[in-house]
Amino acid sequence: MPGENTPVLRADVVICTYTDARWDLLERAVASVQTQSVAPGRILLCVDHNDELLERCLATWGPGTDQPGPPIEVFPNRFAGRLGSARNTAVERVTAEVVAFLDDDAEADPTWLETLLSVYAEDGAVAVGGAPLPNHQIARPGWFPYEFDWVFGCHYVGLPEVRQPVRHLIGASMSVRTDALWAVGGFHSDKHDDMDLSHRVAAAHGAAAVVYEPKARIYHVVHPERLTWDYFWRRCYTINRGKVRAFADMGAAGNIRAELEFARAMAGSVTRKLLRALRGDRDAGAQAAAIVGGLAAAGVGHLRGRLDLRAGRLPASLTVGLPPR
Repeated sequence: MPGENTPVLRADVVICTYTDARWDLLERAVASVQTQSVAPGRILLCVDHNDELLERCLATWGPGTDQPGPPIEVFPNRFAGRLGSARNTAVERVTAEVVAFLDDDAEADPTWLETLLSVYAEDGAVAVGGAPLPNHQIARPGWFPYEFDWVFGCHYVGLPEVRQPVRHLIGASMSVRTDALWAVGGFHSDKHDDMDLSHRVAAAHGAAAVVYEPKARIYHVVHPERLTWDYFWRRCYTINRGKVRAFADMGAAGNIRAELEFARAMAGSVTRKLLRALRGDRDAGAQAAAIVGGLAAAGVGHLRGRLDLRAGRLPASLTVGLPPR
C-alpha cells in the first residue's frame, strides 16, 4: 500500500511577520504550532524589515525565554524583497526534510502538520497544501461569492473537497520537500510566491506532485476591510496584473491554465446563481453580479499587466531566489 515502509518525515514550520498590528494574531499562530499533534523540529519566525517588531519577537520567543514545545528561532529577513524573500531567509535555516509555511494571521488546527506530512508518505508528493478556512471578524456580506474567497487567501468553492493534485497551493498553508525547494532555487516572487512554488515544482516533478489536502486545516483571519466591494475588485485587478510579472519570471514553468479553467467554471456558477435569483434569492443575484465584476477586473488587470510588461512598466521582483548552497 502507498507509504508502506516510508520513513516518517520531519518538518520545520516557518512563520513570516511584518507588522505590530497583528501581534495578538501572531501569538496565536505561534501557539497553534507549539501544540501540534506531530511537533515540528523547529519554529522559524522571520521578521520582515521591521526592527521594532524584531526586538519584540526576540523578547518574547528569543534566546533565554521559556517556551513550551519545539525550539523557536527569531531572525530578520536578510534579503531586499518582502514575503518571498522572508520565506527564502527562513528556508536557509531549515534542517528538516519538509518545510511548512503558516501565515502570521492564521491558527493551525492541532493535526495540521501531521495531516500535511501524511500526504508525503502516502502519495509521494513533493509539495502539499492545506485548506485555509476563513475566520471572519465581521458578518460576511451576502453579495460576496464563495468562489472568490481566494482574494483573501482562503479555500474557495472550486477547489477540491478531497485530496487531489492542483495547479496552485495557497501560501497561508503550504509545505514542500526542502531539497525540492532548493532545486528550484527557492521563491522568486514578492507577492505570488505560492503560485511560483507550485508552477516550478510541477514543471520539475509533474503536475501530480503538487497536492491539495483540505483536511489539513488552518483558520485564516479575514480582516474587515477585505469584505468590501472596493477591496474585492481592486484585489481581482492587482493580483492578475502582478501575475503577469510572476509568469514571465517563471519562464517555461509558468502558464495561465488554472486561471482560464477558473474563468470557465465561473460561467456555470453565474448561471446557477441567476436561476436561484429568479426564485427570489437576492444574495444569489448579487453574487452573480460580483463574479462577473470580479472576472472583468481580473481580465483588465491581466491585459494591463501584459501591456506594462511589454513597455517595461512592471517593476522587477525584488525576490530573486536563493543563492547557491
